[in-house]
Amino acid sequence: MSQSLDRALTLLSGMAKEHRTLDQLAEEVGVHKSTVLRLLRTLEQHHFVRRDGTRYYRLGSALFDLANQALEGYDVRRAAQPALAALNARTGHTVHLASYEDGEVVYIDKYEGRHSVRMYSRVGKRAPLHCTAVGKVLVASFTPDRRHEVAHRIDYVRLTTNTISSAAGYLAELAQVERRGYAVDNAEHEDFIHCIAAPVRGAGGEVLAAASLSVPKVLLDYEGLLALVPDLVSAAEEASIHSGWTGARNTEG
Repeated sequence: MSQSLDRALTLLSGMAKEHRTLDQLAEEVGVHKSTVLRLLRTLEQHHFVRRDGTRYYRLGSALFDLANQALEGYDVRRAAQPALAALNARTGHTVHLASYEDGEVVYIDKYEGRHSVRMYSRVGKRAPLHCTAVGKVLVASFTPDRRHEVAHRIDYVRLTTNTISSAAGYLAELAQVERRGYAVDNAEHEDFIHCIAAPVRGAGGEVLAAASLSVPKVLLDYEGLLALVPDLVSAAEEASIHSGWTGARNTEG
């Protein structure tokens, strides 16, 4: 990667959460302010950065436009939208749609719940495979060899006391997911949230994405969460039909 491109990407990352001054950005990149100013002017010219008052810089509209265009490129996102929006309206709980990318979960759509507790997730956010229900659904769809390979590449960071901590434990969990057709995150990713997920399939039966319902434990106990599995599976199957699925299940390679 060229040095200028690397610095520009570092600048954009630095402004992702909040606005930054020129001094702050220069310190983050580790170069003189004049170099950062030249990069910022180029980024500003292309609307990737905009000035916020006289001192601050923040992300510009071009980044959001690119992100929206990229998301619209996910056919499964568009196809699943009616079913997942209806599931969100019916249950009042947060609904996610997620895909597999480079050894992680990526959230590609989200419908916020009506309760006051907010999920840490957002569209574009990445999450681990071993402690999320959507991650389990996605990896369970792989062939046995690929599943085994992915399971042994994971760094089993324990995020809660319930987090799976070994490849053997994860593979056993994936076998259960494959048998029952849905996955559970029993407060494995965040200790105050639990979640269920089911596959969204394409025309050949391949798993395109995973749909999930996430609920704060204070609002619904574990048995109450499992009682929502039929609603989730029904919505995921409806989303699959809109994605071209006809009911014939294949295993993704």
